Amino acid sequence: MTKSQEQAKFLTGSLTQHIIAMSLTSAIGFVALFVVDLVDMLFISMLGVEELAAAVGFAGTILFMTTSISIGIAIAGGAMVAKSLGENRPERATEMLTHVLIVGLVFAVLFAALIYANLSELAGLIGATGETQELAVSYLKILIPTMPILLIGIVASAALRSHGAARLSMMVTLIAGVVNAVLDPIFIFVLDMGLDGAAWASVMSRVSVAITGVWYITRRFGGFCGLSLAAIGRDLRPIAAIAVPAMLANVAAPIGGAYVTRAVAEFGEAAVAGMAIIGRVTPVAFALIFAMSGSIGPIIGQNFGAGQHDRVRTAFNRSMVLIVVYVIPVVIVLYFLRAPIADMFNAQGLARDLIFLFCGPLSLLWIFNGVIFVGNAAYNNLGHPFYSTWVNWGRNTLGVIPFVFFGAQYFGAEGVLIGQMAGGVFVAIASYFLAERLMKSGERLQIAEPVEPTFDEHQRSFKITHLRR
Repeated sequence: MTKSQEQAKFLTGSLTQHIIAMSLTSAIGFVALFVVDLVDMLFISMLGVEELAAAVGFAGTILFMTTSISIGIAIAGGAMVAKSLGENRPERATEMLTHVLIVGLVFAVLFAALIYANLSELAGLIGATGETQELAVSYLKILIPTMPILLIGIVASAALRSHGAARLSMMVTLIAGVVNAVLDPIFIFVLDMGLDGAAWASVMSRVSVAITGVWYITRRFGGFCGLSLAAIGRDLRPIAAIAVPAMLANVAAPIGGAYVTRAVAEFGEAAVAGMAIIGRVTPVAFALIFAMSGSIGPIIGQNFGAGQHDRVRTAFNRSMVLIVVYVIPVVIVLYFLRAPIADMFNAQGLARDLIFLFCGPLSLLWIFNGVIFVGNAAYNNLGHPFYSTWVNWGRNTLGVIPFVFFGAQYFGAEGVLIGQMAGGVFVAIASYFLAERLMKSGERLQIAEPVEPTFDEHQRSFKITHLRR
């Protein structure tokens, strides 16, 4: 077996084992980061100023947008690396990763500059006012300039997963989590930096993500190729074909989140703080769902690149089963821990009510969010990234705005949370059937054309066709 074949490790073996191994290792890394976010909120709550927790909630909505852009670019890099490995072309995988990273960095610098120049207006747009707005802007002024650094780490981590190196990808996020966890109390309490201390701890965490990710890519998988503007220009179109719809798809979530934040802000800072706490608890509780959305992509991408459509569909359907098996026990645990979670953050009044509402049967609706996540990963790796764009925008417009609006009218702040969760049910059902249809189409093509032409054969066919013309 050649080195390139060893890298395309998902073409053989148990798909269930691949999914579980990739998801668990990724989840450990994600949990490290998400727990640190949770601890951030805990430390900030310990300062005893309600405006601080609300400021983090508002700032988190804007940071979510910048992170989503970075993840969208990473999706393009991961999909292209996985497909190239499935086609037994490791050199091309290295080249595509390099070009995605360069294009992504240019875009990240420009996007971060645009956000930075309009921080006060953006914070006001989502409902922040007065001291809370000033605190949120101060926090964001420290973190927004580090968006390009975060992008490097996220893209490198996605490439590691595409190589099947789930443990290395886990280590990237795990190390970042440790850095943040160690520096948080030092900056916040020992150096008495307060909210700004939490921001600077996150900056150092982002730097560690970038350094560790690049280190593993360089040492284990050949690093990066040389800089060639002509080669980047050649690959710009295929990169954009995946990155643009992936970024558009990912931006939908913070847009929907901004609407939710503005809607809940009408009910006071306690409601915003409650939603901010839920926003930190959610990724910890459902880390495996977040991890699965990133882990299933390389598995589908490698098998799609190799023309093994039956394994693509099997991997997708087994992911659906694993989502249900995971979510149900997590919801039960959340229900019994709802009081300790609220007490941990000193949540009172409306903030406590929202936490109790979330940590119950309402969380079962995360099954449907999981379906959407995995569906989007399938679209991006099956060559139909705009499907994920439409699904995500459907989820965060038609699946958020009317449900949240009427929920707020009839049930207040709790109705906002109910509406946000309930709207995903219908979108998830549509997403599932769309993915099934796409994979069945791939299977029919496999039957019609059992032997996939090689890259060179494609080139010869293209030349012959144009010569005849």
